[in-house]
Amino acid sequence: MAEAISVSAPISGTDRSMSFEAGKLAQQADGAVVGRIGDTIVLATVVAARSVREGTDFFPLTVDIEERAYAAGKIPGSFFRREGKASDQAILTCRLIDRPLRPSFPKGFRNEVHVVGTVFGADQVNPHDVLAINAASAALMISGIPFDGPIGAVRIAYSTDGTWIPHPSFQEGDASTFELV
Repeated sequence: MAEAISVSAPISGTDRSMSFEAGKLAQQADGAVVGRIGDTIVLATVVAARSVREGTDFFPLTVDIEERAYAAGKIPGSFFRREGKASDQAILTCRLIDRPLRPSFPKGFRNEVHVVGTVFGADQVNPHDVLAINAASAALMISGIPFDGPIGAVRIAYSTDGTWIPHPSFQEGDASTFELV
């Protein structure tokens, strides 16, 4: 079993920090990293096929984000008590993760790669999408999968008083005049 590695850094201009941990969860995946801001926690795992599937003439990258109700402390109360289909926000988060990762793989790489982000905790204060991008990049970096990274992502908001806020909370983002990932 690999030794667990943990890295934490403060988010400048805020009282929060971002941390990443590898080596404890999902050890059978090629790479797995847990990212955390506050009580928002995302596990990013990456797995790649060992060989190219015959007839594949494109790069088969699949990105999924699993936003489970239990992450926010809720259990579905309907008759079925199951998680529904992915929300529009989850689909947009998948695209947000896919766009910077896809061009970071070597040209001609055709092995199937699957990136999964699982939201373990949602504190309703910190968004998980940018955290998932950074955790996915870190997981790819430790995986051994050919990847021309790392990549990093940050969401910045321009507040009404004229200051830039890195990694704004939901409330700070709603109160800002401009927000960019």
